[in-house]
Amino acid sequence: MTDFITVHGLVATTPRHLTTSEGLAITSFRLASSQRRFDRPTQKWVDADTNWYTVSSFRHLAEHSAQSIQKGDRVIVTGRLRIRDWENTDRSGTTVEVEAESIGHDLQWGTSSYSRVSSANVSVDDGEGWASVGGDSNGGDGDEAAEVASAPKSRAKAA
Repeated sequence: MTDFITVHGLVATTPRHLTTSEGLAITSFRLASSQRRFDRPTQKWVDADTNWYTVSSFRHLAEHSAQSIQKGDRVIVTGRLRIRDWENTDRSGTTVEVEAESIGHDLQWGTSSYSRVSSANVSVDDGEGWASVGGDSNGGDGDEAAEVASAPKSRAKAA
């Protein structure tokens, strides 16, 4: 059974992006999720325990997160939870991983700017199960406005 989790926290390491020899894009980083609580005697917010996660993303999400996420950003991550025990010659431990399905900036802490990658800039599946992304600096070819403008109307007719 797969457990899904949503975690918000601070990107604690510089995201590491690589492409495998098979062409699979992967981006990973460590996420620190601290609990905050209000301490009534001191009348201050204090940090409690911190949970640490390794977040991994693949394919388009890996490409987009490599361009969008930086160390120090506050993000929200949703994905599959994986807990793995490990052991080597002198140490052992447990790694908690999140295989991300979506990653976004936490707007509780700041603002963000979004650029849509249009379908015109996504190439056909390369046979490996993913497609490449391209386009201009605005993230598209200008046809997004027509697609977005017509979307609510088509949804309304279908409802």
